Amino acid sequence: MPVPTTPPTLATPRDARPGEGPEPGACAPPEGSLPPGSRRAPGQRRVPAPGSGAHRAAGGRGPAGRARSVLVVGAVHAGSALLHLVVLALMVPPDGAGVRERLLAWDARHFVDIARDGYPAGFTHGPDGELTGNELAFFPLYPLLVRALAALTGLDAGTAAIATAHLALAAALFAVHALLARLYGDRVALAGIALLAGAQPMALTFLMGYSESLFLALAAGTLLALHRRAWLTAGWLALLCGLTRPAALAVALAVAVAAAQHLWRSRRLTARPVAAVVLACAGTPAYLAWVGARLGRVDAWFRIQQAGWGTRWDHGAAFARFLGETLRRGEGWVPVSTAVLVLAVLGATAAAWGRGAWPPLLVYGTAMVVLAVGQSNYYHCKLRLLAPAVVFLVPAARALAGARPRTAAGVLAGAVLFGCWYGAYMVTAWPYAI
Repeated sequence: MPVPTTPPTLATPRDARPGEGPEPGACAPPEGSLPPGSRRAPGQRRVPAPGSGAHRAAGGRGPAGRARSVLVVGAVHAGSALLHLVVLALMVPPDGAGVRERLLAWDARHFVDIARDGYPAGFTHGPDGELTGNELAFFPLYPLLVRALAALTGLDAGTAAIATAHLALAAALFAVHALLARLYGDRVALAGIALLAGAQPMALTFLMGYSESLFLALAAGTLLALHRRAWLTAGWLALLCGLTRPAALAVALAVAVAAAQHLWRSRRLTARPVAAVVLACAGTPAYLAWVGARLGRVDAWFRIQQAGWGTRWDHGAAFARFLGETLRRGEGWVPVSTAVLVLAVLGATAAAWGRGAWPPLLVYGTAMVVLAVGQSNYYHCKLRLLAPAVVFLVPAARALAGARPRTAAGVLAGAVLFGCWYGAYMVTAWPYAI
């Protein structure tokens, strides 16, 4: 094989920052040592072979690839939202609250109240003088966006809350699709967002006046920025996660893992990854400190959360008791289905670890699962809290991507119909909060 007359060059990621490219003195591997599935002419950077995952991801960055991604994600978003709303409308009792009221039920009322009236000035108490929960338990970014959208468009706060959730879901699906395409290729990305938006049991929550869709958009954007090594972007998005839900701890852990990996491989301390970790850890403590200062107690937020929703970290004791009781007695469709589905999520999360997924995604998704099952909140909220975790959907998405198209389409259609029905059932027939 002819020897190149000029040294081969390494491609620096286009979004890498100065000082974050290949290490000094690094060189490309010899021509004959390139792995199968790639080719490179002398003096040129490596070109992924057509049909490989790397080639699909690279193609997705061109204008045609971006346009195709927009069409795919837009179709999944529109199709899943329409199907959810149609099934919900069909299941709403004739003499009951309508679709809009169902989308603004339970926690959505608190978010709408915050967007319209702001936060209360202090603790609230019941007629018997006992401390009760209030809107200070809910983090501020989502209601602030609802208020801004209402001010810009003239919509009422409730309609603005639903619209904000829809817009956030669209952004989340774009980010998740881009991330999965980079990691596994376009077919896995398509299956993944279809499962995420349509098939998982409480996907309907993404269309309600809840903060789950915004949290997912910011978390997925953080992971995508981490994969591109856009450290400061990842840090700021993670900070916004921390102003959206307390589960942002999972996002901060993912940022820390990605930064640690980068610093270990580069063998030098650079400022941007460290700054990303600092930013990622700042959002939630900032809001908790604000609540504490407003109410004059450092633990004010935790007291409100415990009084209103009974939520505290108990290492999974309450969930273990729920599983034991439910699996032993088997009484009630909702408890049994919740137990079975959460166990399936735990198994799928373990399977994702077994298949060697990208560490920051694994850490984020696993931390989300641990936070959901490790707290003493209501068991029927678990599936909603798990909805943004993403990682447990990866094994199924990879299996569907490797199946025959007709088989994959049939399985996916059945899963989406089940997910739409389950969410609609929980919103229309289940009398308690989700």
